[in-house]
Order: sequence, then C-alpha cells, then structure tokens
Amino acid sequence: MEQKRASWSGQLAFVLAAAASAIGLGNLWRFPYLAAQYGGGTFILVYLCLVVTLGFTLMLSEIAIGRKTQQSQLTAYNELKGHGGLKLLGLVATIIPVLITPYYCVIGGWVLYYLKAYALMAFTGAAPMGAEAANSGAFFSGFIGAPFAPFGYAMIFILACACVILMGVKNGIEKSNLVMMPILFLMAIAICVYVIFMPGSGEGLKYYLVPNKDAISVNGQFSFALLGKTILGAMGQMFYSLSLAMGIMVTYGSYMKKQDSIERCVRRIEVFDTLIAIIAGLMIIPVVYMFAVKTGTPVKEAMNAGPGLMFITLPKVFATFGAAGAWVGLAFFLLVTFAAATSAISLFEACVASVCDVIKIERKAATFFTTALILFLAVFSALGFGAWGSITLWKMDFLTFFDFITNSVLMPITAAATCIFIGWILKPKAIIDEVEAEGNKFKSKGLYVVMVKYFAPALVIAILVSEVCRALGIGGWKI
Repeated sequence: MEQKRASWSGQLAFVLAAAASAIGLGNLWRFPYLAAQYGGGTFILVYLCLVVTLGFTLMLSEIAIGRKTQQSQLTAYNELKGHGGLKLLGLVATIIPVLITPYYCVIGGWVLYYLKAYALMAFTGAAPMGAEAANSGAFFSGFIGAPFAPFGYAMIFILACACVILMGVKNGIEKSNLVMMPILFLMAIAICVYVIFMPGSGEGLKYYLVPNKDAISVNGQFSFALLGKTILGAMGQMFYSLSLAMGIMVTYGSYMKKQDSIERCVRRIEVFDTLIAIIAGLMIIPVVYMFAVKTGTPVKEAMNAGPGLMFITLPKVFATFGAAGAWVGLAFFLLVTFAAATSAISLFEACVASVCDVIKIERKAATFFTTALILFLAVFSALGFGAWGSITLWKMDFLTFFDFITNSVLMPITAAATCIFIGWILKPKAIIDEVEAEGNKFKSKGLYVVMVKYFAPALVIAILVSEVCRALGIGGWKI
C-alpha cells in the first residue's frame, strides 16, 4: 500500500529545515579559512554574487524537481514526464549522501568528544590538552588514532540522528530544527559579540571584512589567474555550503506544499546560510588573527583549513582567554554540535527517503536499514587514522577519499548533468511552471533561464576541473 507523502507544516518549517541542512561544518571551518586566504571582504563579495546567481539556480532547480515529482532524488529524475531513463543520474545523486553521511557523522563524533572535553574543563578545571593547550595536536591525533573511541562517538552521533529521522518529517526533523536552529543562532551571535569586544580584535575584523586587492593582484597589477582562483574557491565553498547536489534539496522539496513560493524560500535560505557563514568568520578570524600576531605566526598559516583549524588551532586560541577559555570552548563546540547534527539529519533523510521511494517500505523499516548501512560505512572513516591507517585509496585515508570523491567529483557531475538536462532536454519551462504553480510569481525568471542553460553548467564544470586538479596536485592548483 502506497504511503501518503509527508509535508512541512508551512514555509517557515521548510526554510528552517533547508537552512539547517546548509548550515554545517563547511560554514564553520572552511568559509573562515577561504575568506582569510582570498582577501577577506573581496572573497565575501565574490561569494555573495555567486550565491544569488549560481547557488540560486541550482537550489531552485533541485527543490522544484522534488516538489514536481513528489519523489526523493533516487526516483525523481526518472519520474519527470516524457523524460524517463534518467535512473543513472538519480542513482549517482543518491550515492552522494550515502557516502557523505557516514564520514560526516564520524566528524560529528569528533565534535562530541571535544564537547565532552570542554565540559570537563569548564566544570572541573581539567586540562587534557596541557597548559595553554600546547598539546592540542597530540590530543586530537591521539583520539582519532584510538582503536575504538572514534567509532564509539560516531555511533552515538548516528543513533541520535536516527532517532530524529524515526519520528518523521514534522515530529522529528521539523521540531528538532525549531529547537536547534534558534539555539545555534543565538550562541553564534553571543560568541561573535564576545569576540568583537575583545581588546585588540579590531585589526582582525579589518583583516576579515575589508576587501583586500592582494587577492586579485600581484605587485599592484590585476591578475586574472588570482581572480579565477578566488572565484573557484568561492564557488567550491558555495557548492558545499548550500547542500547542493547532495539529494537533500530534492528530498526536502518533495515535502513542500504547492501553494508555497519556491523562489521566496530559496532567497530566505540563502540569507540564513550566508549570515551564519559570515558570523562564523566573525567568531574565528579575529581571534586567530590575534593569536597569530601574539605567537609570531603568519596569519594565513595559522588559519589552516578543515579539522586542523577547529580541533588544533582553536583550542590553543581559547586557552589564551584565561579562565573564560573553557567556557567559550564549551559554547563553541555546543554550537558546532548543533550545526553538525542539523546537516547530518538532512543527509540521513535523503538516504531514508530514497529507500522508502524505491522499495516502498515504511519509514521505520527504512530508517533501521539506513542506520545499519551508515554504521557499517562509518567504520572505514572512523578507523582510517588508527587501526586501518596504513590503508589508502589514491594516497588518501578513507575519510579524505570519501570527501574527495563526493564533493570534488560526484557533486559537480550531478549538478552539471542536472543543469544540462533542465536547460536543453526538459527545458526551463517545466521548472518555471512548477515555481509559478498556484499563482506564485517568479521574479528572477530571466536570470534563471540564462544561468541554467549557459553559465551554471560551465561554472560547475570549472569547479569539477579545479577541485580534481587541486586534490591531485595537477597544474599548481591549491584552493
């Protein structure tokens, strides 16, 4: 018997859920790094331009496909009338969240471990990382290299997300976002205000927010090469930050009511996501800048990307705050826990919805099956720095490989194929008609048609080429 499809209670619930998906670890550890590397305000301006054009086009397309077909990404493309046979695109779009969710939850487990460590530091005065967090690097490597602990914490994180998914779209995902998103936002604002009013933060704020022409020039001369790297860096961040080509927006769009305006929702999601990204920079860049000046470290070297920034550098920065450092660290990792959880829940739902749609089973059974699969796949990333550290794929550990193959290869391929399909086979009118359903207006119709047919495919292919070159060290790319 076919199940009635779940739906959001309204536009606000959908926007919060989609924004919660977009606001994840990418905003907290990659956006500040890229902003610091590519001229602060210069990078922010480029990023904003891409979000309202390329990001808007890709997100609107995915949401419209989901609502039009009332299916998750695995079956949605094949359901589009008159254009069957797109099972391969749907399959690739489903493989992406299936591969991302396990390693993302492993990182979520790392966050839980640090949350526990800072809780002990705040309430008991313990110093597990040594004086001034001098041993933060050893603390981190010791944990991720442990024989079981990384998987144990990942399992806790996975099961917590599974419980939310098990409760359904309205009672689980929607209600959890109504709790976590306001808390996340308020904590981000509180930490941001604390940082801004710290003595000496002004230079760090200037470094972050004021456009720096060095990102696009060499010895005062404009450089197309540097501009291109800045644009590609911003595109790669936008792609990951907005949860594009992960199946999430197609799935979430399938729960959207016909009377709700897709265009308005997309614009609001962009605002939420970009605001949190900029706030993340305000939380992190000024304090790392002050730390770099204090220790005599070049700022760009101190502002490293990924886990190193969050799990090694920031603990050292928090230690310089004195007695308040443990509490700031506790608040920060609680914020990161919520950000990781909201994104992981979205990825989890994309997997569960696909199982429901293709096998036609109830959510409960689909959740149990998906949870078992994610737990199994998580073992590889969890043990990839410890017991299985000697095993590599293309000279990458398991977690790095899964991240590379999904974010740098499969996601751009899926997005480019989607744009080409909509622009030249299905035709933009099919998406426009869905956006304009129930009398809704589509103010950016002209922009959408031009972007989806011409610019979006070219830009996404450029991301694919640059990311592969960067990962494999080809042509000197290092974004």
